[in-house]
Amino acid sequence: MMDDDQRYRAVHSRDARFDGVFYTAVRTTGIYCRPSCPAVTPKRENTRFYPSAAAAQEAGFRACKRCRPDLTPGSPQWNMRADVVGRAMRLIQDGAVDRGGVSGLASAVGYSERQLNRLLAAEVGAGPLALARTERAQTARILVETTDMPMTDVAFAAGFASVRQFNETMRAVFDRSPTQMREAGRRARFVAPTGAITLRLPYRAPIELGSMLAFLGARAVPGVEEFVEVGARDGSGGTGDGAAAPRARDGRPSQWVYRRTLPLPHGPGLVELSEGEGHVLCRLRLTEPRDLSSAVRRCRQLLDLDADPRAVREVLGADPLLGPMVRARPGMRSPGHVDPAELAVRAVLGQQVSVRAARTLAGRLVQRFGRPLPPCLEASGGGLTHLFPSAETLAEADPADLSIPVARGRALIGLAEAVAVGKVDLGPGCDREETERTLLGLRGIGPWTAGYIRMRGLGDPDVFLHGDLGVRLALEARGRPATPGAAARDALAWSPWRSYANHLLWASLADAQEERGGAVPTDRTAADHARSGT
Repeated sequence: MMDDDQRYRAVHSRDARFDGVFYTAVRTTGIYCRPSCPAVTPKRENTRFYPSAAAAQEAGFRACKRCRPDLTPGSPQWNMRADVVGRAMRLIQDGAVDRGGVSGLASAVGYSERQLNRLLAAEVGAGPLALARTERAQTARILVETTDMPMTDVAFAAGFASVRQFNETMRAVFDRSPTQMREAGRRARFVAPTGAITLRLPYRAPIELGSMLAFLGARAVPGVEEFVEVGARDGSGGTGDGAAAPRARDGRPSQWVYRRTLPLPHGPGLVELSEGEGHVLCRLRLTEPRDLSSAVRRCRQLLDLDADPRAVREVLGADPLLGPMVRARPGMRSPGHVDPAELAVRAVLGQQVSVRAARTLAGRLVQRFGRPLPPCLEASGGGLTHLFPSAETLAEADPADLSIPVARGRALIGLAEAVAVGKVDLGPGCDREETERTLLGLRGIGPWTAGYIRMRGLGDPDVFLHGDLGVRLALEARGRPATPGAAARDALAWSPWRSYANHLLWASLADAQEERGGAVPTDRTAADHARSGT
């Protein structure tokens, strides 16, 4: 925890590592900024600090037009924390208040509205309505600046109850009318295909983005995901059609892009993610613009963009085993997923098989049970044709029709049934400990599968897969005890970043295998699923 004097020193040095961790407001100007704002450093007696943008706005401050604090990476603590405040923040960011109100949010976390308001006000400086208002304003800003949607449509797509409320909020938060913001946005807008929303996703440097996109690409399920090479991007964001393209005319190298379909609360969407200059370039196509905030949150979780690499490096970099790996890959992230239910099904499909085999099995599942994209997305889909099968659809399937061993098929159907009826909660506000316990109580779900779902599907940064074959081989290669019990005990020193340790070990094994040549057996275990009989 930091005190205000430490926060002021961070502001005085314009330390970008704290962007999104706290916000600084200046009493004499009525403006709040990110800590790294390049403006003149305010006097200490005029400076106030807030744990969230919503708290600064509730105190009457408006966002700085120069540093745009609303565009900073999110605070990493909401992914780390498993308490009610962390769960509520993840739900609010996913649009839960707009969909079900404060009562729905309170019910989802098991607290009364009064208790939840009190806890959020104490921890974040603002209640759920104010926090949702901030998310709503940011969604509206993106739609205003990057699309030509009529302002009335923008207002309701962002979740505002009326155009008047929309205009008043935008003026209060950004000190400009929506019309003024659109004119400014036109001068700096990406040239995007009709119907696309193009935006930049910020992160805390450094980041191993290319390695992470390749990690996702190696596991891409045909029809749902693809990892394609396209022409070099320029400031406009490139062609965006997802097809392989020749080198750009100026001779610049082509670029790899990860694309996939998105299951969203109000309808399906498509996303394309690629490396930009100090940001992730994200292009979205949505059937419902009001899903924008949910789509952005899921993309950020997929790429672990709210992580603080400095905090990870401080713990893992000091370890004799992991230190050299951290120095070799200082921006290593722990990729999440856009749909925890999909990840859970794929984890069961991947039990005791290679990554390539798991992809093949998932592709067959998609062709048989997946929902085709609607016509409005088909033309821009490229190789993307389907949404991954929902838990409700798979719950009704016959295990014998899944092209996998019957015992594993029963485990998959049992998992789908548990998710479909709500027995297993995989939502952003779930209690991770309780979810893991429930998963372990299902037939055919062992510690590796439950841990993998918790790590990637639920975005937990502190899961160590001590029974994973790739982890065991990486430890053995460095002379470390590799039995599950010994590995788990040694990994206690890596908390709260044990998920990152998995990825560092996998990457070290991949590097060693690449030097010698040969396949890398990661994301699977040799002896974890005795209960399932597979």
